[in-house]
Amino acid sequence: MHEPRTQQDLRAIIDDIYLELTPRLGEGKVADYIPQLARVDARHFGMAIVTTDGAVYRVGDAEVPFSIQSISKVFTLTLALGKHGENIWHRVGREPSGSAFNSIVQLEHEGGKPRNPFINAGAITISDLILAGHTPKELIGEIVRFVRYLADDENIVIDHEVARSETATGYRNFALANFMRSFGRLDHPVEHVLGVYFHHCALAMTCIQLAKAGLFLAAGGANPLTGHSVVSRQRARRINALMLTCGHYDGSGDFAYRVGLPGKSGVGGGILAVAPGKASVAVWSPGLNEYGNSLLGSLALEMLAGRTGWSVFGP
Repeated sequence: MHEPRTQQDLRAIIDDIYLELTPRLGEGKVADYIPQLARVDARHFGMAIVTTDGAVYRVGDAEVPFSIQSISKVFTLTLALGKHGENIWHRVGREPSGSAFNSIVQLEHEGGKPRNPFINAGAITISDLILAGHTPKELIGEIVRFVRYLADDENIVIDHEVARSETATGYRNFALANFMRSFGRLDHPVEHVLGVYFHHCALAMTCIQLAKAGLFLAAGGANPLTGHSVVSRQRARRINALMLTCGHYDGSGDFAYRVGLPGKSGVGGGILAVAPGKASVAVWSPGLNEYGNSLLGSLALEMLAGRTGWSVFGP
């Protein structure tokens, strides 16, 4: 299909996608290793599109808050680049992992340097970087304020029940952090770093809030709805590049092949996708595929890209 010509086109497309996926609601497997996420109804489905000219399209549960989990890593990476610039790449790589998001195998081979900022080890390193000069509580507050600024919404909060749930059961993340500390790769105590990490992953947002928070990546680094300048045009492009190559863990290549847009998933069932110059899209469906990415969310974005012609690889 050609580029949507009118608002009615995009409205019809998102409605049709929801209608087609409704019989499949509940497919996939919720993230049961985090007790609070295991309680979420897998039949939820929400989708929101915010265009660079300010139009908002929503369908389903687009106004129901959910745990964004690893999607928050896009925002902490943006903060880290703002604080430390390109120096962060001495601490974390920029390559796809090809391994599960919580794998420890590569860390051993590569001297404790995580492959990219979106796998757990990489995001833990980013938390360590931005912790410099702050207490964990101060930094958590700064992250919340930053995301509220991006979305222009003061109602965004951390779900403290999810944060406690992750802290109580996050043995693999404690192992990753201690392993990196053993290589001298973390500057702060593991408990402080993971306190920040678990809390930013426990941000609760709706699809509409999430799409608005990601809009700066679709609009050359500034939010066209607020006029807020967030990052340079080049930095927005580079964050998008990392989302495309690393945003879906070891399913990133498949997502690029099927959808063709930068995207970042979370095990809460959310995905933030960016159509540069066009729109920011957030979708939520808690049932996950074998890679830990939203099963119906990925399918909805594949359908959207196919019907709009949105792709970074050409019309």
